[in-house]
Amino acid sequence: MKIQLKINPTFKSDRCMRCSAYCTAASYNLAKLFDTLKKLYATTLYRDTVHIAISDQQDVFFFSYGVALFWSVPEEEEAHILQLIKPVESEPLNPIEQDWFDFSYAEIAQIKRDEILLSDKEVLTKLAVSYGIAQSTKLTSFENRIDRTIAKTSQLPRDLALKGKIPLTRKQISKKIGELFLDRSSVNLHSDILDEPEFFWEYPEHHLLYRNTIKCFDLAPRIEVLNTRLNTLGDLWDILSTQLNHQHSSTLEWTIIWLIVIEVVLALLRDLFHLI
Repeated sequence: MKIQLKINPTFKSDRCMRCSAYCTAASYNLAKLFDTLKKLYATTLYRDTVHIAISDQQDVFFFSYGVALFWSVPEEEEAHILQLIKPVESEPLNPIEQDWFDFSYAEIAQIKRDEILLSDKEVLTKLAVSYGIAQSTKLTSFENRIDRTIAKTSQLPRDLALKGKIPLTRKQISKKIGELFLDRSSVNLHSDILDEPEFFWEYPEHHLLYRNTIKCFDLAPRIEVLNTRLNTLGDLWDILSTQLNHQHSSTLEWTIIWLIVIEVVLALLRDLFHLI
């Protein structure tokens, strides 16, 4: 499948460079990714990140949780690299999550929502900011996934309130419960990627820059909102489970009723009509 990238309509090419973030999969196999890229680029492997230097100022960072960050890389080259890494992707996303930023250099580093000012051209400075951007992009992927799931199932509580039951078969309800479980567990299992990276244990001098980045992207309040949405999924799961149990109990009750009816009919045929 060929990667189709959107164009950033706000990019100010006359005075800024371009930083692009893509969440393309649930995760990358970094060992295989490193082996693939080192044949083509100057490649460095960090704790949970692979870095390639395309040229003096063109850097790319790949994070284990399926996010790629491009600094000052032409869009054609971005698409080529994203296509190149597809064999190491686990659970590719369709569509992929994309975000863009303008960046330039200044005496004092400053992080804004749509513009980044870096105080130097060091790779580790870009990596510190990239961690925050990558976590924000991954969080956006989680948010959109949960929003889509809630939107698809939002009619079910309304049906229960208006009609007293959910108009789905037992099989359909079981499938809905499975979908909710997959979405909820996927986010829960990967939520540790939103924790502070261990990278900053080794490079504490870049920690403040990272903290400023995640503060700019409101990571903490967004995680709280995501947890609230996950609780909403849990409530939907409980509703569907209750409905499934109710349908099962109702089926058993009707089965017992029909068995009693059959037994009565057979007794009548035997005692009154002597047909049995």
